[in-house]
Amino acid sequence: MASASTPAPVRVRFCPSPTGNPHVGLVRTALFNWAFARHHGGTLVFRIEDTDAARNSEESYRQLLDSMRWLGLDWDEGPEVGGPHGPYRQSERMDVYADVAARLEEAGHAYRCYCTTEELDARREAARAAGRPSGYDGQCRDLTAEQRAAYEAEGRAAIVRFRMPDEAITFTDLVRGELTFTPENVPDYGIVRANGAPLYTLVNPVDDALMEITHVLRGEDLLSSTPRQIALYRALAEIGVGAGTVPEFGHLPYVMGEGNKKLSKRDPQSSLNLYRERGFLPAGLLNYLSLLGWSLAEDRDIFTLDEMVEAFEIGAVNANPARFDLKKCEAINATHLREMPVADFVAACEPWLREPYATWRPEAFDRAAFEELAPLAQTRLTVLSEITQNVDFLFLDEPVLDEASWNKAMKPGAEDLLRTARAKLAEADWNADALKGAVLTAGEEHGLKLGKAQAPVRVAVTGRTVGLPLFESLEVLGRERTLARVDAALKKLEQGA
Repeated sequence: MASASTPAPVRVRFCPSPTGNPHVGLVRTALFNWAFARHHGGTLVFRIEDTDAARNSEESYRQLLDSMRWLGLDWDEGPEVGGPHGPYRQSERMDVYADVAARLEEAGHAYRCYCTTEELDARREAARAAGRPSGYDGQCRDLTAEQRAAYEAEGRAAIVRFRMPDEAITFTDLVRGELTFTPENVPDYGIVRANGAPLYTLVNPVDDALMEITHVLRGEDLLSSTPRQIALYRALAEIGVGAGTVPEFGHLPYVMGEGNKKLSKRDPQSSLNLYRERGFLPAGLLNYLSLLGWSLAEDRDIFTLDEMVEAFEIGAVNANPARFDLKKCEAINATHLREMPVADFVAACEPWLREPYATWRPEAFDRAAFEELAPLAQTRLTVLSEITQNVDFLFLDEPVLDEASWNKAMKPGAEDLLRTARAKLAEADWNADALKGAVLTAGEEHGLKLGKAQAPVRVAVTGRTVGLPLFESLEVLGRERTLARVDAALKKLEQGA
């Protein structure tokens, strides 16, 4: 693994495109950049790459900002914050790109290419058939003024291509070590469309140069474009754009999904919105995502963001692909839930105690009853959205009956057991220990251990076979409501339901 050099001041950037919902791979990139900047006391630049008007949307832009705020990944320069290198939306920087493209062309680092799509396709196919690299073959690299005029007289549109140097490009990747790309594998590439619109291949390095980015930490899928960008950074330095330095690169490992395939936006478990809707804690989700390529220690999976910042170094990132494991993500989130102060847990549950999640009438909600059971719920939840079903029995006029739970618990003999349990509950002091003793005694009279004896009572009162500790739940629900629900269950059994 390569070691990272970190000259001060560190400046990194997170530069997503506002297309669709944010996904977990994007979040991991944001997290690693944020942690690296914070570890080194540096600057995180949040830049929006929205030059592709056909794919970008204002809604996605707003989602990106909202997601970063929800995750707690604050930025030092960018939208809503400002900074010395603004504007930070590329759609507002078109004049900058046009000027730089013209200067690159004037200095000989770029040229006009008049090849049609059909001509390019035919030449690429011929190159593949001959076993040669199929990238751009330099057809328009050295056109004379007369040749350019002839193409233009034909009405041909021209793109602008960057002229790659005829030499190998070597750099030290902060994750992967030294890498070399030979000229035949990095052909000249387009930087401006025929309609004058700048391409990602131009605007990204231009902004990096002008915003004085020192480190580029991004996904492995962009590794092949790095030699092109390094050559462009050098050319920008020659024409006086930016500070004249080339950033250091670190390419983060792929995040793999089911079937050992790269996790894509189309995979349901890749959407950040899914985790927000299910009630993951930002701390739990980010803790897990940090493990996709990095670890605090070999024997420790649970830690805080502050602990991550203290320890994070890009050179410690593993280059091997990381597999996304939803079960482990849930388990880590559950641990963070359990470790919250109870008051914070109660506050975090609030959204799931209201519409559209809550199935009870708003006026039926009893905050004191909820807060009494909250510590018990906190030890059992995986995600916050599970709180609704765990406590709905407290606030509904009658429990939501799960038919599978009813059939499982109300086997032959359940009616007699319930009658005995009902009588003993009616006589018991109304506290969890006494209620447990009542059901235990009822079970013994019918030759049942507590686990079997309490199942019909639980289903009668809560509607389900699993949930919060039963006797503490009965204590909070109260004598009158508990006995009424047992009576309703007995009536249902009498009717053969």
